[in-house]
Amino acid sequence: MFSERFQKNIRLTDHARQSMAKRDIDEGLVLEIIETGETNYKDDLHLWIYKHIPQRDDNLLCVAAVDAQAIIVKTVMTDWKIKELPK
Repeated sequence: MFSERFQKNIRLTDHARQSMAKRDIDEGLVLEIIETGETNYKDDLHLWIYKHIPQRDDNLLCVAAVDAQAIIVKTVMTDWKIKELPK
């Protein structure tokens, strides 16, 4: 997969693939979240990308990723809550 938004390849860890399977999230939905979701950076590399998907009742859906040479998806989450980060 490739992200037009970030202009980088997208890599899925084994853990991310396992989380996707458990939560009925396919690569197309992960790509949609990455391309159109809101972002919240923890630091220069780590971020959460999240989006409400109207057809699902387990929202927010969130992709936890590392923004490096590629977007590395570490896991996907459902029923995610936005947290304020310390300044």
